[in-house]
Amino acid sequence: MVVIVVQKKVAFTHPEYGASAVAVLVLLFLPLAIVAKEEISLYREKKKEKDAAPPPPPVSVSIAVEESSSSSSSTALSCTGVLSPPRRGEDYTIFQGLLSVDMLIIFVATICGLGGTLTATDNFGQIGESLGYPPGSVATFVSLISIWNYAGRVAAGFASEMLLSKYKLPRPLLVAAVLALSCAGYLLIAFGVPQSLYAASVVIGFCFGAQTPMFFAIISELFGLKYFSTLFNFGALASRSEAAGKELTCIGVECFKMSFVIIAAVTLFGAAAMMVLVWRTRDFYRGDIYAKFREEEKEEEEERKEVAAEEEKENHKVEAGELRPSDQG
Repeated sequence: MVVIVVQKKVAFTHPEYGASAVAVLVLLFLPLAIVAKEEISLYREKKKEKDAAPPPPPVSVSIAVEESSSSSSSTALSCTGVLSPPRRGEDYTIFQGLLSVDMLIIFVATICGLGGTLTATDNFGQIGESLGYPPGSVATFVSLISIWNYAGRVAAGFASEMLLSKYKLPRPLLVAAVLALSCAGYLLIAFGVPQSLYAASVVIGFCFGAQTPMFFAIISELFGLKYFSTLFNFGALASRSEAAGKELTCIGVECFKMSFVIIAAVTLFGAAAMMVLVWRTRDFYRGDIYAKFREEEKEEEEERKEVAAEEEKENHKVEAGELRPSDQG
């Protein structure tokens, strides 16, 4: 974003463009150093544990009959229990998730929220042209939307998790706030405030990026992780498709005024729908939504301890068996 702003004021030469591109590539690949360092440390820890561990005792191998995959798939698509779903946070089946009121609310909010931001994003070129902005500014709007889209994804993930863990602030409430904020960007476009398209591109790009991770996080929290890949794809079905026909050029504020007033009203309806979800899930988010995962981790730790104890017993038996003949001699 800094390069874009500077580019509007200063004429870059070809070597300077190359230097800025190299700097951007370095910043893009810099996180790989963190990943490589973590992988090396994990490899060294595993190697130390493997070297320090005693040799495994001989055990009898039993062949277990695997269950057919058809049974698991039939369980996932089973209609039994649709009218009596589990508690929020437990693993829903696909039909239980799709037919729940909470998923219907999320679907409506996705249509209203992501639908509006996608419409604005895909038409920003025509919007800038109709409002009389030069081609260079239109290119800047597209870049600003992409940059703030990324910023919204990162900020929404960190901020929503921090507010949830520290203040028990429900994630659907933050989605409603983001939807309400995006209406400001739509109204700036609708009424053609002079030089406001820069701010509108920032607001809409940020809100577009912020919605996606929070919608997916809400689905995983309410319906569990077992069939999350299917359920979150259902939530993402509310996507736009372009209108048929050739592109038309319209000049003036009135070209997009009514469209974005309607988009703002629909987005406010989506925010109201999310407030209904806030009310429905208020008790769930007041509690410890991660208690289930801690219990599972505790159970896995106990299982590991039991396995280690069994291995230790087997080692003692093997050692006793090796010493017994010499004692008899």
